Amino acid sequence: MKKVFLPIFLCVLSLSIFAQNEVPGASTVATSGTLTVSTLISSNTYITAIWINTSTSTFLRTLNYNTGNNYINDLVKWKADCGGIRNTLNATSGATKSSAAIITTTWNAKDQANTTVVADGDYIVKIEMTNQNYGTGSKLVTGTFTKGPIAQTVTPTSSTPFSGISIKWAPVNTAIEDVELSKLYSVYPNPAISSIFVTGSDIKEVEICSLAGKNILISKEQKVDVSALPKGIYLAVIRAKNGTVVKKIEKK
Repeated sequence: MKKVFLPIFLCVLSLSIFAQNEVPGASTVATSGTLTVSTLISSNTYITAIWINTSTSTFLRTLNYNTGNNYINDLVKWKADCGGIRNTLNATSGATKSSAAIITTTWNAKDQANTTVVADGDYIVKIEMTNQNYGTGSKLVTGTFTKGPIAQTVTPTSSTPFSGISIKWAPVNTAIEDVELSKLYSVYPNPAISSIFVTGSDIKEVEICSLAGKNILISKEQKVDVSALPKGIYLAVIRAKNGTVVKKIEKK
């Protein structure tokens, strides 16, 4: 009985250690940066709201809104996402627009209380507009971007009266472009078949991302198992005491 129990115990222990070191699709990383949202709205006398939801459609924060007349009541999607109220905490406000204009707003990657940078991952930007021509209705455009260490620009399809829509994420990560720091770290073998080894000092974790910046797995070890990844090109985000370095890797 003891001979059977020992291998089972060792197997469970091994799986537990692996789960602690490599967590596919999970990220507690919170990259600082700035999101810039802009769009041209070709409509006269209108009001708008721009806000962010999580990937599960939970309201996160209002970025920008303008008010000044009764049509604020017709921004029904904004109100619904806020939970029955128009949550404007730490949002930028302005007057009702009386002619076509480009609306631009930014987000500092922090929560509604404007105190903590939120976790990396997918987020949904929503822009709603209404005016006297829509009665009790409104127009809405949305776009999803990946917040993380990789810069990204999303351009949702134009939908009247919205055009030139841009959702641009810019991480604050000057170390990525620091050539001298990059020389201190390397990844091998590259291309890789089953595992990669990351060399360098004081490495805290290694994150494997898609080229779009979407998190795939995180390892606390310098040896990272990539055997389960499909063939293709990925990014190894190396977070160390001295900064962050991004290396492009190929999985064969």
